[in-house]
Amino acid sequence: MQQKPSSAGTAVTLSGVNLSLGSGAARVHILKDIDLTIGRGEAIGLVGPSGSGKSTLLMVLAGLERADAGAIVVAGEDLRRLDEDALARFRGRNVGIVFQSFHLIPTMTALENVAVPLELAGVPDAHERAAAELAGVGLSERLLHYPAQLSGGEQQRVALARALAPNPAILVADEPTGNLDEKTGSQVVELLFKGHVDRGMTLILVTHDPSLARRCARVVRLRSGRIETDGSQESLREAATA
Repeated sequence: MQQKPSSAGTAVTLSGVNLSLGSGAARVHILKDIDLTIGRGEAIGLVGPSGSGKSTLLMVLAGLERADAGAIVVAGEDLRRLDEDALARFRGRNVGIVFQSFHLIPTMTALENVAVPLELAGVPDAHERAAAELAGVGLSERLLHYPAQLSGGEQQRVALARALAPNPAILVADEPTGNLDEKTGSQVVELLFKGHVDRGMTLILVTHDPSLARRCARVVRLRSGRIETDGSQESLREAATA
């Protein structure tokens, strides 16, 4: 198993995290006693069968879901102590999020979509920064196009540019290639890992794609809401052949 990073180099620490959703007889225990430490600059692949809790875990550490119990410290901040407004400000500064279904604002151009988090953060040259980010993902000719005028791959590149624009410490991606064909998906993956490497960001990636998981230095496998295995690619290969 991979040695845990020291606290000085830690991006995420989850201790005893539990989460249930629904109410009454329909209440389902989604996350069960999750302990997870992720070092700064690591690339982590979250894998496991459908319904294992991967996406929910991603939402918890991004501050989009509240756990019922446990400690959640992300980028040095105890998320339990933050109200919704403070959580939103925290995400804007520290966490970039890429969803499977893009989540672009349909009434805004590509440029405006990418500028939104920068404007919310009070960046004075938000549109100039947004244009530079879009150029970085190969969309300098699409600045004034609306999401409906863009292909799926182009929309996901806009979403990636938006996530990268504030230079967050942590980049999380939930099945970022799930709605894309293989060629387009591979282009988005290259841009995702380029952002991770060039900017030294911590990357936390939920995927069903084994080849994509293999791009990550460490893989965390969930099953039925619990961490089943957690280790480097090398240690997992050794365990599989033992």
